Amino acid sequence: MNRCLLLLLVTIFFLQRSSAQQTSENSPSFIRLNQIGFYPDGPKIAVILGGNDSVFYIQTPGKKIVFKGELKWSVKPDFAGNKTLIADFSSYHKTGKYLLFVPGMGYSYPFEIKQTVLQGVADASIKAYYFMRASIPLKEKYAGKWSRAEGHPDTSVAVHPSAATVNRPAGTIISSPRGWYDAGDYNKYVVNSGISTSTLLSLYEDFPEYMKTVKLNIPESGNNIPDVLNEVLWNLRWMLTMQDPNDGGVYHKLTNAAFDKFEMPDKATAPRYVVQKGTAATLDFAAVMAQASRIFVRFPRELPGLADSCIKAANKAWDWAAKNPKVIYNQDAMNKQFSPAVTTGGYGDWTFSDEFIWAASELYVTTKDPHFLKDINLMPDGKMPLPTWSQVRLLGYYALIKNDNTTGANSPKELPELKKRLLAFADSLIKGANETAYETVMDKSARNFNWGSNSIAGNQGVALIQAYKLSGDPKYINYALDNLDYILGRNGTGYSYVTGFGSKTPMHPHHRPSSSDGIADPVPGLLVGGPNPGMQDHVKVPSTVPDEAYIDDERAYAVNEIAINWNAPLAYLANALEALQSKLKP
Repeated sequence: MNRCLLLLLVTIFFLQRSSAQQTSENSPSFIRLNQIGFYPDGPKIAVILGGNDSVFYIQTPGKKIVFKGELKWSVKPDFAGNKTLIADFSSYHKTGKYLLFVPGMGYSYPFEIKQTVLQGVADASIKAYYFMRASIPLKEKYAGKWSRAEGHPDTSVAVHPSAATVNRPAGTIISSPRGWYDAGDYNKYVVNSGISTSTLLSLYEDFPEYMKTVKLNIPESGNNIPDVLNEVLWNLRWMLTMQDPNDGGVYHKLTNAAFDKFEMPDKATAPRYVVQKGTAATLDFAAVMAQASRIFVRFPRELPGLADSCIKAANKAWDWAAKNPKVIYNQDAMNKQFSPAVTTGGYGDWTFSDEFIWAASELYVTTKDPHFLKDINLMPDGKMPLPTWSQVRLLGYYALIKNDNTTGANSPKELPELKKRLLAFADSLIKGANETAYETVMDKSARNFNWGSNSIAGNQGVALIQAYKLSGDPKYINYALDNLDYILGRNGTGYSYVTGFGSKTPMHPHHRPSSSDGIADPVPGLLVGGPNPGMQDHVKVPSTVPDEAYIDDERAYAVNEIAINWNAPLAYLANALEALQSKLKP
């Protein structure tokens, strides 16, 4: 063959291959959208990075054009300084499977338009907790290919010297089974369980009729208790074992002395301890038990006595905290005094005014006893801090506001101002969000992109749902949906951050079972931490632009770990939107 002709053929081959790769692999990276889909009557936004085209098309998988729209430039640039193009196809309502096409840029990942389009994500975000259970084998009937042997029965747990008392001296063996593994590790922490359990309880409390319809295929399904509450009970019953029955104080955590290596739960057999009681853990416990009591009292036949046990435990914990208002869990200081040293997650907190507000609010709502709020400064400043495990004040405000109709004349005098502040906070979240490069609340500030940034997106959405429930204004739901769109692909990396959902999802989360089970796909329904330029794990991310600072690497726990307190706002947000989808207004 003529050498020139051969060179020409080779060149054509590689050009064709490059073109095919650009269309099939690379082009979606320029088009960012919710990779699951959209509600027929809801807003529908996609973001295109770069390009000079003025139009976009919605096409069927067979490439039939069903909608043509005009692209518009974002008002403000992204964190890298580049403006984006916005494709708004909210006016298209027909159900089906589609692609978005931009001439010169290619096709998006496929998506659907249909009712209940996010039900799969919503269900999986709760079912993820089943996969996090300790002390039970996960059978194939419920876990599918992620079935595994029982890990950590925790029926023989030692009292650590830091937690020793006269009635329970160091080395005393207690039984503390059940509970959820906290994150990528196999330990169980009361502080983080507190906000996680409460958020799932609130999901049922705020949307009881919808949550009764959610079926998760877990061992307890079909027992006349909604599955979200069935799952909560697995952790709640563990939390009850973490209270010292002699004085009411609550152990900070149940843990190994050091983190397990990456292996399956049943292979991790290091000794386990309950460690020091603390004010934060005890107040978080009191809040959760008070909330649980008023919810589980609705199931007297299925759960006889549980509501009474919960409120009794809550009162006892409150009394301990009132007598011990400043007991800090300082792990470094503890390790200088006691052995063995404990080097697992600290969850240390130094101030407890927010925990007192939360616990007092939940106890007041459940008991109607005003003495819980008597000595509490409900509004120590003008802030409305977004909830995290270390800042739970807003959880107390949520409880007071949404239960105003049940507290009647005894409602705290601060309640009108709290309602006003909640709506003002929600308005501050959404102000200018439609001017950002991705038109989301999450995209407004680089400060949102720190450790666990995706939980910030979720908790912003929860706050907006609370504002909607208070005001009835659908604008808050729309912006909440934008943040879920962010989590599911409309973001600076193009990832859908929920394992198993979307075309480009994390495959290597920092999660011991997913890494050790020999299955390529990680456990589904887990929300990874998300962009964080801090690189506290010393794993280099491809970009330090705040919303791009992510890598799908199991070593990268600063961006790719999973955690129960991150999944909880995702579960709340996705299920709330499924419940409220008829209220969306494009």
